[in-house]
Amino acid sequence: MSPAELEYAFAPVLDDIEERSSVAERFINRELYQIYLATLWSNVVLNPAEVGLTEAELPALHDLLNSRLADVLGGDSSLHSCFEFLNSKAGERAMQEANLTQTHKELLLYFSSMILDPDGHKRWMAEVEDRIS
Repeated sequence: MSPAELEYAFAPVLDDIEERSSVAERFINRELYQIYLATLWSNVVLNPAEVGLTEAELPALHDLLNSRLADVLGGDSSLHSCFEFLNSKAGERAMQEANLTQTHKELLLYFSSMILDPDGHKRWMAEVEDRIS
């Protein structure tokens, strides 16, 4: 998909996320918005074909989501900063306040480990595989 096609395809879900994160007409609950965007990214990465994407198209979607984050939350916001937030005490509190299931929290924290510390994540996965073998 071209960037314009991606934007067209994802506009409804991104608009819905913004609406669900709205506290008042022009105010966004930043914490909830970051949870939703991180959840969207995690689910698409797990199964891009489910939304009609290939793995090769993920970088373009990543750019689109970063652009939307910057537009909604400010210039320094990105998927990386969302996962940094989720990996913090404030992020843990926000996930608890949002009543995420344990599985949902674990998914977001799993992706946080991959994004924030890819080498540590690889070592951890190798240890898990060794224990299973």
